[in-house]
Amino acid sequence: MADNVALTVDKLRRLLALHPRLFILGSSALAALLLALRLRFTSSKGKKRGGYVSNLASVADKKYDVIIVGGGTSGCVLAARLSEDPNISVLLLEAGGSGSALPLSRVPSGFGQLFWTKHVFGFRTEPQVHAKGQQRFFPRAKMLGGCSSINAQMAQYGAPGDFDEWASLMGDDSWSWSNIQKSFQKLERYVPDKNYPAVKTAERGNKGPVRVGYFNTVSEHSKAFITACTQVGIPRIADFNTSKGPIGASRVLTYVDENGRRVSSETAYLTPEVLARPNLTVAINATVTKIIFDKRGATPRAVGVEFAQGKNAPRYRARAGKEVVLSAGAIHSPHILMLSGVGPAKQLEQHGIPLVLDVPGVGDNLVDHPVVDMYFKDKLDDSVLTLRPKTLTAFPKLFAAIAQYQIWGTGKLATNFGESAAFVRSDDPRLFPSTEFPQILEDSTSGTSSPDLELFCTPLAYKEHGKVMFSMHTYALHCYLVRPTSRGSVLLKSADPWTLPSVNPNYFQNPDDFEKLYRGFRLLLKIAHAKAMDTYLDHTNKDSQLDHALHTKPDDEIREVVKDRVETVYHPTSTCRMAPKDVGGVVDNKLRVYGIDGLRVCDASIFPWIISGHTAGACFAIGEKFADDLKKELRN
Repeated sequence: MADNVALTVDKLRRLLALHPRLFILGSSALAALLLALRLRFTSSKGKKRGGYVSNLASVADKKYDVIIVGGGTSGCVLAARLSEDPNISVLLLEAGGSGSALPLSRVPSGFGQLFWTKHVFGFRTEPQVHAKGQQRFFPRAKMLGGCSSINAQMAQYGAPGDFDEWASLMGDDSWSWSNIQKSFQKLERYVPDKNYPAVKTAERGNKGPVRVGYFNTVSEHSKAFITACTQVGIPRIADFNTSKGPIGASRVLTYVDENGRRVSSETAYLTPEVLARPNLTVAINATVTKIIFDKRGATPRAVGVEFAQGKNAPRYRARAGKEVVLSAGAIHSPHILMLSGVGPAKQLEQHGIPLVLDVPGVGDNLVDHPVVDMYFKDKLDDSVLTLRPKTLTAFPKLFAAIAQYQIWGTGKLATNFGESAAFVRSDDPRLFPSTEFPQILEDSTSGTSSPDLELFCTPLAYKEHGKVMFSMHTYALHCYLVRPTSRGSVLLKSADPWTLPSVNPNYFQNPDDFEKLYRGFRLLLKIAHAKAMDTYLDHTNKDSQLDHALHTKPDDEIREVVKDRVETVYHPTSTCRMAPKDVGGVVDNKLRVYGIDGLRVCDASIFPWIISGHTAGACFAIGEKFADDLKKELRN
């Protein structure tokens, strides 16, 4: 009975949350029923709710072998894998709540509507001095699963050369592709699809917790996008995640399961069975305010953390017997280090923070993938705009989409938006002939089979990360630079842990970054006007908001468009960089913070260089690798 009611509650909750306009049609009664069912079947007395601890006093003043700060993409992996050993006690502290409890996170198409809620840190960048001084929205998740709970679910792992580059830098072959590929395979449970027989299952994992496959909905427009890529000279490939590298065009493998639901690090790794382990505690709504150090020895040692539910709430402490691991992400991990006295000495002094260790690299080397979007009218009027009806007559299509998703897990609600993609090199003479692009640019790729540009499409155009929508049915193309060389920083604004830090990705600091992204944008224009797209894009449309005529504009005007539109595609990395200490590294090859005992970092902040594609997969993989390594260390 309880299971059936829980299922009903989930369905009703999702139905209501998917579109606020449903309230217009008299759904207040359903909302009241939903509330009643929640009160009936959710206990408010227990310390654990859904396996998570919300009473922080219950974990205070206790000692754990490992404390993990941040339940994001890597943090959930670490908590699950380390606690596999019953002799290792683990405390995971997450600043937000459960991502899987939010219907807009579980439904593939819903994640963008979370960007403007309390579940996301709504950063604005510092003015981008090389991109018209704009301050861009820069969302970071505040929930279990981290950004794997609000990303576009595109399962692409970079290029093999990226990891070989890491191994070479650190003199440690365990980071090479031939070795770390095993960590990728360990996380995967690839579900073969008869429509994609060319995918080599030998390179895919089939027993891991993260389900990847082709269960998302893909529009006919996005299938045509792949054909259009081949028409402009980009080869079609079967799989972006092989040892041959990702160059080519294909449908995107996704973190969407067979029921049409998002797979995040929370849903994959923090299962009921994992949460039931007596040696694992997961505390939610627990913001870590600083790391606690024992400075009595020759080397400072991390011995615990301080945390609280809010600025004016009580602060608690927990002790770490063996390790504190920061997994708070590329913005919050350096922020917590600096708040704790580990970082650039001058900056800490400026904010009156007692110095534990001068580590200049903390918060430095911020790099992000800059993206530029392109907007077109959908000739078939069949976009995801159906999910946002503006008139009563449009509601039947919405109801049909909800029914299709609820019954079969398919339809427009099951799109992950990033349906098809292509990876290319900006120095490919077939795509960028020297007669049109004579300038020789710095090669920032990780090898000859590694790309520096990604092109992808979405079944709806949008601005300001979905906050601004077009009134008509649209389709969008996007290009981003996957190997930028511009570097920015994360800096303190205050010693107050509740004041968000300054974020500056410094887009186009290196002029070559701009030139490469401009080339990719020009290639997108060619794809938009390839024959395969004629059926789907209405190039007769004259609306000035759209880009149907942009290819006819002079180069200077197109260049201004690139500068005007550049923003994040949600992939910041490298602010606690794994690199030799003498070149500004923060952590070593074992992810130990230089000069401090008992303190590690495991998240995208440790990437020596940003990978050539989507960062979530690599965050899963480094979590798997580090968990294996740390378990071996702790057993010895």
